[in-house]
Amino acid sequence: MQMGYPLSAARLLKERLLRSNHSIDNVSCILIYQSAKNLDPFLDLIHLLRPRATLWGGIEGYGRWAVSFRKRDDLLFCWLERGACQLIRADKEPLLLQEGDFVLIRTDKSFVLASDAQAAAQDSEAMVAATGKTLLRMGAGSEAPVVLRGGRFVFDTANEGLLTWLMPSFVHVMRDDVSSWRVRSLLSLNLSESSQPRAGSDFVITRLMELTFVEILRGAVPDATREHRGLLAGLNDPVTARALTALHEDAAKDWTLADLARLCGVSRSSLSSRFRSVVGMAPIGYLQHWRMAVAKDALRRGDKTIGEIGLAIGFLSPSAFSTAFTRFVGVSPKTFAARERQAPS
Repeated sequence: MQMGYPLSAARLLKERLLRSNHSIDNVSCILIYQSAKNLDPFLDLIHLLRPRATLWGGIEGYGRWAVSFRKRDDLLFCWLERGACQLIRADKEPLLLQEGDFVLIRTDKSFVLASDAQAAAQDSEAMVAATGKTLLRMGAGSEAPVVLRGGRFVFDTANEGLLTWLMPSFVHVMRDDVSSWRVRSLLSLNLSESSQPRAGSDFVITRLMELTFVEILRGAVPDATREHRGLLAGLNDPVTARALTALHEDAAKDWTLADLARLCGVSRSSLSSRFRSVVGMAPIGYLQHWRMAVAKDALRRGDKTIGEIGLAIGFLSPSAFSTAFTRFVGVSPKTFAARERQAPS
């Protein structure tokens, strides 16, 4: 049944390849398709989060200096353009950042960027308020300064909560990692486009930030697998990745644990245990979370009826969908949609 929703990335790619008049090597075609297919859940989440960057700023540090950042539950990013500095977090050893390194950090705890761990820190928000500038010049000295560039990611309000089970709260992409160069290049393009808007700038900036976030998440996969349960860790596990891909490809299907276990070639108990351990919740619980995320996004956009939205994620009647949505989200679909339309963009 055609639900009126966009095809997934894998399906769209497959159809384009099949419609193409060009001769494509069969093996290459299969590899391309499988690669896109495995990334489907990853790309689906990027689509719902709609990442964009704001509050561009930076630090120029001379000699000894330190800047503290308050607990805000924001998602900040920065890259070291020149020199080296330390990133200091509570209950962690100071981390040396070197030229070319990139950091993504959720400010669920305060942290400090400094020339050394003993330097007295100044509050970043107080400095911005006092100077009216987001480029902070710190310390004193005649040598070339340490230079950091950065900003803050913001996401679509309907689904920004997905971040908590998407990725680790801290990602360090080292300068030798190819992702570091790609991220810095994309952010530089974004900064240029943002500072000198031209025709189509909004579209370009949106796509650049989506690409940037994808590249950051690629760099986060090893950390996610070691330290964090969630989607990234799940996509790095061959069994849970197969289950996740199936759930994302057909969220409307009346999936059972037995269906997924059969698809993954493991027992029900093995899949349930592995999925909980790696992703952080049961497979059917994940499906419920994903269905409601898709529903919230559709309600925010407002181009489909409640019945159409419910049908697209497996509910056969508007009342069944409304009951499930209200139980999960805490408000009715109608109330949620009205609230999202009133929220600032």
